[in-house]
Amino acid sequence: MKDTEKNHHTTKNEEANRETEQVLETIDRSASVAVKNGEECIYCLSVIGQIEGHYLLPEGQKATKYEQIIPLLVSVEENEDFDGLLVILNTMGGDVEAGLALAELIASMRKPTVTLVLGGGHSIGVPLAVAGKRSFIVPSATMTLHPVRISGTVIGAPQTYRYFHDMQDRILAFIASHSHANRETLQSLMMKPDEIANDIGSILDGEEAVKVGLIDEVGGLDAALAALKDMIRQYRTGKQVNA
Repeated sequence: MKDTEKNHHTTKNEEANRETEQVLETIDRSASVAVKNGEECIYCLSVIGQIEGHYLLPEGQKATKYEQIIPLLVSVEENEDFDGLLVILNTMGGDVEAGLALAELIASMRKPTVTLVLGGGHSIGVPLAVAGKRSFIVPSATMTLHPVRISGTVIGAPQTYRYFHDMQDRILAFIASHSHANRETLQSLMMKPDEIANDIGSILDGEEAVKVGLIDEVGGLDAALAALKDMIRQYRTGKQVNA
């Protein structure tokens, strides 16, 4: 009898170890994890470092690979095991098209989504920060708004300018439509010439980001999780979850 109980405990320990290894492997591969507390199963996704798009970043740089995140977001939306999505951002920006694509995916999800800016939500990280149905930022975090930029050779200056102008308009339109910030205010912050030493633009801390309507509320993990759980309860009862 004792041997049977011992084998049973050994099997349970092995299963627990395998589950732990799978969780750690998922975190290592995609900087994400599903957390279940008995009532809700929340998927936590981290957007860290640079957002890697069409080109590989040099070794040694932290990167969020958008080709991994896209199917992950589809899985969260379609998998009934997941009740909501928490996106935690500490990003310096990166590939404009890749970042905007991820922001559009998050914004189009039916399930409850909350974003939390820790450290920084800079450049193309700004659309990602406002893509959730509710957004939070810690007081010490910052967000940088600046025009679209390019490095490398430019062929056809007028055409490149028009492309940048149109892309910038799309980014501004997305941010304005998914936040409470006025488009004209965003434009003026983006083109401010006297705040960033090596560029034009603006750096907003947590309180300032809320004041201009970019982010909904100053708060940390507790506030973000509380808001997400409340949205999940509304979603389950069939109520409309408002952005």
